[in-house]
Amino acid sequence: MDEIIEHSEKGARTGDEEVIVITGSSGLIGFTLIERLAKKYRVVGLDRLGPPYPPLQAECVNFDITDEKAIDAAMERIRYGYGSKIASVIHLAAFYDFGQKDSPKYQEINVEGTKKFLGQLQDFEVDQFVFSSSNLIYKPTEPGKKIDEDCPVEAQWGYPESKIQTEGLIKENNHDIPAVFLRVAGVYTDYGHSIPITQQIKRIYEKEFVSHFYSGDLDHGDVFVHLNDVVDAVEKTVERRGELPDELALNIGEPTTPTYRELQDNIGNLLYGKEWETYEVPKPLAKAGAWTRDLFGDPFIKPWMIDRAEGHFELDIGRAKKYLDWEPQHRVLDTLPRMIDNLKTDSKKWYKKNNLD
Repeated sequence: MDEIIEHSEKGARTGDEEVIVITGSSGLIGFTLIERLAKKYRVVGLDRLGPPYPPLQAECVNFDITDEKAIDAAMERIRYGYGSKIASVIHLAAFYDFGQKDSPKYQEINVEGTKKFLGQLQDFEVDQFVFSSSNLIYKPTEPGKKIDEDCPVEAQWGYPESKIQTEGLIKENNHDIPAVFLRVAGVYTDYGHSIPITQQIKRIYEKEFVSHFYSGDLDHGDVFVHLNDVVDAVEKTVERRGELPDELALNIGEPTTPTYRELQDNIGNLLYGKEWETYEVPKPLAKAGAWTRDLFGDPFIKPWMIDRAEGHFELDIGRAKKYLDWEPQHRVLDTLPRMIDNLKTDSKKWYKKNNLD
C-alpha cells in the first residue's frame, strides 16, 4: 500500500508483544510516548502522512480522522499486520489553535472524527481506550480551591468545548471498551513548548512594552505538567488497564499552580537579575488595546482572550495517585531556569523549537 510508511526495525520484535495504537503519533506527546512504550509493546502510530514521522520503533500508518475511508484503510493495515487484538488505543489526535476561539475544525476533527474512529474500533478487540482531554474543560476556581474530576465543566472557547463534547460521545458510543479520560494540564518541556509560557518568556526577553501589563488578576494562574510526567501517566494507565474501572476520569497536572505574578518575576530574575514590573490593566482598556494591535498585525493576545485572563485552575490529583500511583516529578517554576538557560545558550534553536518568529 503506497500510503503506508514503515519505520520498524527489522528483527527487533519477537511478535509476542501486545499492540498499542497511538493517534496523533507525530505530535509532541505522541512522539515521546512511542519512544517510551516501544520498549515493552508493538506500537503503531496513526497520523497524517508526512514529517515529522514517529521514531524508528513504530510503524507510521497514514490516517485522516475526518475521512471514514482513510480510517478504514488504516485499521485494515493494523488488522493485517498485527491482528484484531489491541491492548490500548491512545487517542491524542486533535485540532488545537491557541489563537482561534472558534473553528469548524474543532467539531470536524475533535468531535466527529473521534466518533468515526470509535465506529471502526468496534470491530477490534480493544482492552482500553485512552482519551487525551484537558483541564480547560473545568469551570475556573479560586486560589486555594482545587478542582477534582467531579467538579462542574464550563468551556470558555472552542477547544475545551470540543473536549467536553468528545468525552460525552465516547461514553455514549464506546461500546464494551473501557475508557480513561486523562484531563491533562498545559504541557511543557525543558525548552518550553507550552504556548502561554513561551510567549510570556518571549515578551520579557524582547522587553516588549506589553510585557509589563496583564488584564487579569496577577495572583491567578494556570496549571501545567512536564511532558515526561504526562508520558509516565499514560504508561501507567496502559500498564494498569486490567485494574481500572470501565470509565475513569483522571486529572494529570502539577498539584501547585504558579500565579502569573510568580512566573513574571521568575522569568525577569532569570533573564535580567530583577523582578519584572507588572501592572493589572482594566478589561475594557486591555480589550481596546488588543483590538487595536490586531488591526495592524497578528499579535498573540487576541481581544477574546482578555475574558479568560481572570481564570484560575488548581487540580486535585488524588484520584491519579490512587489508581495509577502517579504524581508529577517536575514543577514548572523549578524548570524555568533550564528553559531560560536553553534560550540564552542558543536563542535561534529555542525560537525554532517553539515556532516563534
